Amino acid sequence: MLSLPRIATAPFCPSEVQGSVTVPSSASLWKRILAFTGPGLLVSVGYMDPGNWATDLEAGSKFGYSLLSVILFSSVVGMVLQVLSLRLGLVTRQDLARACRQHYGTAANRFLWIMAEVAIVACDVAEVLGSALALHLLFGFTLLVGIVITAFDTVIVLGLKGHGFRQLEAIVLGLVSTIAICFVVQLCFAHPSWHGVAQGFLPDAEIVRQPGQLYLAIGILGATVMPHNLYLHSSMQSPR
Repeated sequence: MLSLPRIATAPFCPSEVQGSVTVPSSASLWKRILAFTGPGLLVSVGYMDPGNWATDLEAGSKFGYSLLSVILFSSVVGMVLQVLSLRLGLVTRQDLARACRQHYGTAANRFLWIMAEVAIVACDVAEVLGSALALHLLFGFTLLVGIVITAFDTVIVLGLKGHGFRQLEAIVLGLVSTIAICFVVQLCFAHPSWHGVAQGFLPDAEIVRQPGQLYLAIGILGATVMPHNLYLHSSMQSPR
């Protein structure tokens, strides 16, 4: 019978939280690196959501390469925050949620909890609608059918509870690899101007002066920096 886990962990694998994913010290450097790529794969999914695609595509279609500097800045900020959350888990052996509960008062913790729930709901709405729209464009399914299929995918992931991180990581690896291959193919068809791309990575004050660019820049920053990923990454050090 399906039951919720007693120990909080994002991939819903409570049986592995105490460190069943072994990383032998006698293994080669390459194998040890591979043992730690799983958490990175799971965290990377949070940066491949429809919100990112939507804001980036709109920015490119309207302003060309001029907002690439915002994407670069947002990505760097996201990586810094992810490293800090990972270090929190490694040093304190606690995830971000437990650390907040210990160091903040009741009012602050409740506010953080509400904001985290709102962020999760907002991201899930974008994920579900984005998947439903993708199925509609690819196969002609109605939005309702696409939402049902997406919800069924979520149930499948929850069904992996207790079956090991490796199975979940293998699925995520396949999905990320598919996205990467599609992205490379699209780049080949698009024939971008690499000189323009290089110029786009340089900050331009025009972004702040034009309301349209500023609005999209804020959207890119909000779609890139994922709060729930910080909670996830800080808790995923336990199985290693």
